[in-house]
Amino acid sequence: MAPTPTDIPAFASTQLKLLDAELKAELAETAALTSNASPKSLQRAGLAILNLSVTSQRTGLGGKTVIELELDSAVGGAEAGLPEHGIRTGDIVGVQEAVSGAAKKGEKSEKKEKGVNGVVTKVGAAGVSVALDKEDAEVPSGRVWIVKLANDVTYKRMNDTMRSLQQLPESSHTILMRVLFGQASPTPPNPETLRELESLPWIDPSLNDSQKEAVKFALAAPDVALIHGPPGTGKTHTLIELILQLLKQNQRLLVCGPSNISVDNIVERLASHKVPMVRVGHPARLLPSVVQHSLDVLTRTSDAAELVKDIRNEMDAKQASIRKTRNGRERRQIYTDLKELRKEYRERERNCTDALVGGSKVVLATLHGAGGWHVKATAQGGKPAFDVVIVDEASQALEAACWVPVIATGVRKLVLAGDHLQLPPTIKSRNSKTAKESKSSKKAEKNGDAKEHAKEGSGAGVKVTLEVTMFDRLLDLHGDRIKRMLTTQYRMHEKIMRFPSEELYEGKLVAAEAVKARLLKDLPYEVEDSEDTREPLVFWDTQGGEFLEKTEDDEIGEGKKKGSLMLGESKSNELEAALVKVHVRNLVQAGVHPEDIAVVTPYNAQLAILSQMLKEAFPGLELGSVDGFQGREKEAVVLSLVRSNAEHEVGFLGEQRRLNVAMTRPKRHLCVIGDSESVGRYVTSNR
Repeated sequence: MAPTPTDIPAFASTQLKLLDAELKAELAETAALTSNASPKSLQRAGLAILNLSVTSQRTGLGGKTVIELELDSAVGGAEAGLPEHGIRTGDIVGVQEAVSGAAKKGEKSEKKEKGVNGVVTKVGAAGVSVALDKEDAEVPSGRVWIVKLANDVTYKRMNDTMRSLQQLPESSHTILMRVLFGQASPTPPNPETLRELESLPWIDPSLNDSQKEAVKFALAAPDVALIHGPPGTGKTHTLIELILQLLKQNQRLLVCGPSNISVDNIVERLASHKVPMVRVGHPARLLPSVVQHSLDVLTRTSDAAELVKDIRNEMDAKQASIRKTRNGRERRQIYTDLKELRKEYRERERNCTDALVGGSKVVLATLHGAGGWHVKATAQGGKPAFDVVIVDEASQALEAACWVPVIATGVRKLVLAGDHLQLPPTIKSRNSKTAKESKSSKKAEKNGDAKEHAKEGSGAGVKVTLEVTMFDRLLDLHGDRIKRMLTTQYRMHEKIMRFPSEELYEGKLVAAEAVKARLLKDLPYEVEDSEDTREPLVFWDTQGGEFLEKTEDDEIGEGKKKGSLMLGESKSNELEAALVKVHVRNLVQAGVHPEDIAVVTPYNAQLAILSQMLKEAFPGLELGSVDGFQGREKEAVVLSLVRSNAEHEVGFLGEQRRLNVAMTRPKRHLCVIGDSESVGRYVTSNR
C-alpha cells in the first residue's frame, strides 16, 4: 500500500507548537528549581557545583571569553577534585557569586543578576571551563558557583529549521524530502550498483553477515536507509565500515548524533583509520584521538591557524590584564580594546574555519551543531555541500533535530542508525498533564505505553508528537523495505538475550559464540564459583511479602517539597533496596569487582535510597536510572523494579522500551528484583 503523504508546512507548524510547549516546560522546571531550591539542594540534585573560583581567563573559539573554574583553595583546590555532579559539555550554566545560607532574598536576586551565563566547553575531574555568552561580561570575583540552566540554544536551531521547512516553496522540495514525508516512494537501488556490491572488498573482514548486508544496503540506497541496531549488535562498528566505504567512493560526509558523546565515539573509531576529518564543536571526552581533530585545536595548530595566532595572543594578554587591574576606568578601556580586536579576530577565524571545514572529507557534529555557520555552506552550481548525512543514535533524537543537517546542507541522501525499540528522547511537556485529559489518555499514561498513546491516526497512522522520532515515522511510512537489522549481538549471555529477543525483536537475535555462555565466574580475575556467579539470570520475587512501594510525595511534608523537586511523585521501595544490597554483597564477596557491577532502577526516589545504602559500602559500584544507563554496559547488572501495589500498576515499566533497556545492559549476569504478580500480569496482558 502506498504511504499516506504528509503535508510539509502543516508538519513544520505542528513541530513548532510542540517545540514551544517543550521549551516552556523546560524553562518552567528550571525556574522552579533555581528559585525555590537552595544551592546545596541543587548540588545534591547534580544541577550545580559550589565553592568554585575563577583560575584563568582566555580567548576561545569565536572570540568568546573562556573562564576556567576549580574548587576554591579554602575547600581543597584542584587537588580535591569536583564533587559528583550532572553538568556536561554543552550545558548552559549560570556563573554567580556565592551566597551565604543567611542571605536575604533580595541579596540572592542581586547576585543572580550580576552573574554571567555561558556554555560548558570542558568538564574534567578538577575543574570546568565555561565560554561566556556576552563579550563584555564582567566575571564575578571571589567564590562562585555554577548552576545548570535550560538550553534554549538547541530549541532556536530546531525552530529556525522548522520555519525554513515551513516556508520552503514546493518547487524546492528535494526527492529526499518528498520520500521523508511519504509524498514519493524510496528510489530503488540501481541494479548495476547492486551487482558491483556483491564483490565489495571489505575494509573490516570481521563484519558478520547482517552487518555486511546493512552496509551494502546503505551504499546502494539512492535517498534513505535505516540501520536497525538492537543492543550489543555493533551498530557503530557497522557505521565505521559504511563511512570508510563511502570515502572510497569519493563521497563527502556529514556525520551527526544527538549528543557530544555519540559523535565523539565515532571520531575515536575513525581516528585509527587516519581519516581526514574535522569535529565541529567541543568534544565531550577530550582524549588525544579526539582533540587533534576538533575545530578548536585545528584553528590553533593547522597551517591556516597562523591567520589568527597573533591576534589571539594579543586578546589573551588583554584578558590576563583584566584580572590584574583594580582601576575601573582601565578595565573599561581593556573591554573596549577587546571589542575591536574581536571583530578582526572573527573575520580571520571565519576564513580559517571555512578552509578547514570546507577542505575536510568528513565533518562530524551534533545535530544541533550541524546548523552552525561552520557547517552551513551554500550549494555551488546546484550541488549540496555534502553527499550523505549519517545520523547515529537517531532513535534518541527529536525529529526536528534530525532535520537541522538536512535543511542546512541540502543533502540528497540520509542514513539513520538506531533502535526504535529502546527509549526515545525524554519529553518533559508530555508529563504536564491537564485536567481535561481523557480517561483513555490517562490509562495509557499510567501504563507508560507512550507509543500506543501516540497512535491516533494522522496522515501516516502516527500522531505527530515529539516522542515520535524520524526513525519511527519512516518505518511507519515505508516499512522494512528501507531498513536492515543487525542480528548478531556481542554483549549478552544467551539466556539474558532471550527475553528481549523474543518479546521485541521477533526472535531474530543470535548471541555470538564468544559471549553466549560467558559467566561471572569466568571473569579474567579470580571469582569464586557460586550459585550467583554461575547463573546468568536471577529473579528475586517479592510477591506476597511486605515489599510495598511508597510514593515520594507521601513522605515529603509541604515545607520540604520545594527542596525535593527532582523527586516529584517518584516511587521507592526500601525493602527491595535492602535485597539489592544483599545481592551486591554476595557478588562482591564472591570476588566480583564493584566497578564491574551496576545497580539500575526506573525511579529517582529509589535511586536516592540505593545511593545512601550502597555508595560508601561498595566504592566503585555504579548506580543509575534506567533512562540514564541507555547505551551503557556492565559485567553484572542488578535491576530494582520498585513497583508493588494492590492495583498491580506498573507505571514506567509498562513502557516495553524501558524494560528492554534495563534488561540489555549486562554482559554476564542480570539480577531482577521485583513483584512478579504486578510485572507478570502486565507482560502477559501485552503479549
